[in-house]
Amino acid sequence: MAEINAQRDIRCLIADLGYPADWNWAWDNYKPTIIALTREYGLKRHLEIGGGRDPLFMPDEVEALGFDVTLNDISAKELALAPSGYAKVQCDIAAADAPEILGKERYDLVYCRMVMEHVSDVARMWRNIHAVLAPGGMALSFFPTLYAPPFALNRMIPENLSRPLLEFIDPDRVPDGDNPKFPAYYDHCFSDEAKLTPMLRTAGFSDITILPFWGYSYFWKFPILKQVDAAFTRLAQARDWRAVSSFAYVIVRK
Repeated sequence: MAEINAQRDIRCLIADLGYPADWNWAWDNYKPTIIALTREYGLKRHLEIGGGRDPLFMPDEVEALGFDVTLNDISAKELALAPSGYAKVQCDIAAADAPEILGKERYDLVYCRMVMEHVSDVARMWRNIHAVLAPGGMALSFFPTLYAPPFALNRMIPENLSRPLLEFIDPDRVPDGDNPKFPAYYDHCFSDEAKLTPMLRTAGFSDITILPFWGYSYFWKFPILKQVDAAFTRLAQARDWRAVSSFAYVIVRK
């Protein structure tokens, strides 16, 4: 069972980390955010969804920080590529039997990065996360959002066309690379509270924090386009246009 102290609410904790709505901060501070949540709220038993070949914490870090980390992935191949030293559970986080496979009320903190866009039934995913969290437990999902142009294009363009385009922009996304591309659905991938809060409350969460971010690097290889896009991104961030945010953190408490 998670031991919750009430010293600071989630937004105060994030503010103390220096949150700006910039995409670079989101990537640089995902790990510090997990550590801060763990320390602030006493969340020791972790489940990383989609951990696969690239878990957030290496085994020596897990030991040094005193965490108990279980890795989950839908792919046995991805789990096999993860270092040894973790508990590993293969299952689809959005499957009906996922809570039984992972263990009901077993974890204090569940988190994932760049996973939610690949889940076809995100409402079911959040219900399952709620089921495996201990009372007072928390979860953090970090994901790309619609309707940022690169992700809107990825959703609209067939996989056989979007894959080679992404591989040209980022060579690491080839099938045998360090970050292969997986099919993306973008179900409930928004930073707008009005679009996410009802679904999250239905899943059972009472404390919901949604943090938007703007910016990305996908157009950096295209002169003129990158300048136009950067100007639009700055305007969207300044005016809090959630419809064209690029990424989001969703932090919830059971």
